[in-house]
Amino acid sequence: MQDGAVLVAGDVIVAAGARKDVLARAEPGCRTLEFPDSTLMPGLIDCHVHLAFDAGPDPVTTVTESNDATLLLGMAGRARQLLDAGVTTARDLGDRGGLAVRLREAIAEGIVAGPRLLTATAPLTSRTGHCWFLGGEVEGEAEIREKVRRNAEEGADVIKVMATGGGLTRGGPAIWQTQFTAEELAAVVDEAHRLGLPVAAHAHGVQGIAAVIAAGVDTIEHCSWMTEDGTSDLREGLLAQIIAKEIPVCPANHPNWRSFADRVGPEKAAELFAPMRRMVESGVRLVAGTDAGIPRAVFGGLVSSLEFFEYLGVPRERIIDMATSEAAAALGLDGQAGRLAEGHRADVLVVDGDPLAGLDALRAVRLTVAGGRLHVPEQAVLRMAR
Repeated sequence: MQDGAVLVAGDVIVAAGARKDVLARAEPGCRTLEFPDSTLMPGLIDCHVHLAFDAGPDPVTTVTESNDATLLLGMAGRARQLLDAGVTTARDLGDRGGLAVRLREAIAEGIVAGPRLLTATAPLTSRTGHCWFLGGEVEGEAEIREKVRRNAEEGADVIKVMATGGGLTRGGPAIWQTQFTAEELAAVVDEAHRLGLPVAAHAHGVQGIAAVIAAGVDTIEHCSWMTEDGTSDLREGLLAQIIAKEIPVCPANHPNWRSFADRVGPEKAAELFAPMRRMVESGVRLVAGTDAGIPRAVFGGLVSSLEFFEYLGVPRERIIDMATSEAAAALGLDGQAGRLAEGHRADVLVVDGDPLAGLDALRAVRLTVAGGRLHVPEQAVLRMAR
């Protein structure tokens, strides 16, 4: 829409649409901000971050050797980086000691700047399993149910389960290996749903993907179809189940994917990216995420992750939906976030240029409004000084 406007009162959008119609609903003397050469759009949503990790070469050591105060201070700084990049909602899928809950509350109270956070607290994992150092080791159905309850009591918004191994944990299960039985995964989902919480499942390996689909998880993270020999093997039958059950998938593709593609070469990159291309073509509900915090996955890298989908041929309009309306729906925020609509949370992004003409426009953030609070990114201030 040309010449549009949004009217905000407190933390809620009161009106959105044609400028003349919106201004007609404004109170006399209300504060007005004008950006005639910019695009006004919903704030971005990053569905997969780890604020406890610093995106350095060895984030695990940083976490394990930092005390809570040091770690929380770093997390607050990284939350601000998300806000600088236009992210107004982020789902933190694993931290230590419930620190992300404390940060979530500090942001909500206006003590520190940051996006709205949905937090998982300590992810459930097997003994010495993937990310065991975050405090979520469990074994057997009784321990699983108790840990789910404890996470809920600590304020978790979502339960995260490491259904397979991962590359970040030295000496842990391989990325393709399953960590829980079908019965244990069913217990995770049953207990979480009994408490009204969704379940996000980290699943790289094919067997793990099959198991979390059967368990009834709410989102699948990564879904890279890995096999024991290091290749990927997308199973059409499982893909059909994901589509039929409408399970959102967050690939959490690394913002530095271009360097990876250059390093392995075009043929190998095409082979490794083929499963994701197939999921795109099949109509899987894909949502945006970065895995921010793991090595070189910076907290301002959402646009780079989105450009991966453009590389796969996804239209820009759909890509933007993956980071706004579709992401909101996947996180249970449909009707609350992801759109500029009356009654929605006042999460607004102002960028120079037109993202539908080029996703790079999303990097030129002029203003982020998160829950009605205005935030001018550092890079926008620097551009003013030039």
